[in-house]
Amino acid sequence: MAKSLQLMLMIGRVVAAPAPQALMDALQSVQVTSSAGQRSGFQLSFAVSKRSVITETLLPAGLLDPPTRVVIVGIVGGASEVLMDGVITRHELSPSDTPGGSTLTVTGEDLTVLMDLRHERECFPAMPLNVRVMKILLKYAMYGIVPAAVPAVIFNVPNPIETIPIQSSTDLAYLNALASEAGYSFFLVPGPRPGISTAYWGPEARAGLVQPALSVNSGAATNVESLSFSFDGMARTQYTIRLTEPNTKIGISIPIPDISLLRPPLAVRPAVALKEEPLPDLAGRSPVEVILRGLSKTTQASDAVTGQGKLDVLRYGHVLKSRGLVGVRGAGLAYDGLYFVKSVTHDIRRGEYKQTFSLTRDGFVPFSQQVTT
Repeated sequence: MAKSLQLMLMIGRVVAAPAPQALMDALQSVQVTSSAGQRSGFQLSFAVSKRSVITETLLPAGLLDPPTRVVIVGIVGGASEVLMDGVITRHELSPSDTPGGSTLTVTGEDLTVLMDLRHERECFPAMPLNVRVMKILLKYAMYGIVPAAVPAVIFNVPNPIETIPIQSSTDLAYLNALASEAGYSFFLVPGPRPGISTAYWGPEARAGLVQPALSVNSGAATNVESLSFSFDGMARTQYTIRLTEPNTKIGISIPIPDISLLRPPLAVRPAVALKEEPLPDLAGRSPVEVILRGLSKTTQASDAVTGQGKLDVLRYGHVLKSRGLVGVRGAGLAYDGLYFVKSVTHDIRRGEYKQTFSLTRDGFVPFSQQVTT
């Protein structure tokens, strides 16, 4: 259990510096949402009035104009965690006749929004996917973005005599398209220090360090306010490749095996795929591209078991991070064990830090009953 909570807010154009004291004094609440497969976002709420420094000086001076950079750091029990490194995209002023009722709400998204502002057209001759990613991300080094691109499972260098890959989209759209092609994800991880972010292009991290366990139905050891689970039997899909036997002209569906190269299983008994679909968009693709597309689609198949919950960070003692692993105990044999943290929403007010979260995995029964405490 943590005993202290502090919040640091930094703001600036390219390099963020500590926010003016007037902003910190007026800050009422902070909300940060981080989710796998989606852009992270934040919302700041300030108390204002007609004569406040914010409305008379800071707003007219353009301090909160898009795309001003905002860095939000939570300090729990002396340990700091960068929750958001992003830019403002809009703000809303709500005047009120009620004393203390006027508010200014500032909304923004993570730094990937800067990669989605301009349409680019560029060629990448004889470059594998990860090299293309690195070349694009180097343009954003001024924002402290460090690229980390993992080579595709099946390494493929396009022959420039036959084809030259061309980008005709925004950088973000192209990076996401390349990630989908390889069965990967692309997102920014803020931190470990304010002003630094890691641009990760690679498989979902369903291995490695495990966050402290979420305990439910465990008496005094319970550290979540609520946690419930659901199982969707229709969530998973079996993809197939349709071939035609040359002599009989009979169509044959060959299932694509889920070999878990990109998404290691988290449960002993994975859910059965009840739906079957042919692998789309195979025309004109090489065998290597077909294999990569098969891996991509099986990786994107939905997990069948999900969990929804809420916790008090000061009681949990840590900040739960999205896109990582966490243990669950106290829910019974079928649902205990490791989960992938799909999304986390941070709700911070003075003296209070709550998180709502979503967990997911492929099936029932953990490989081990032991979890990190």
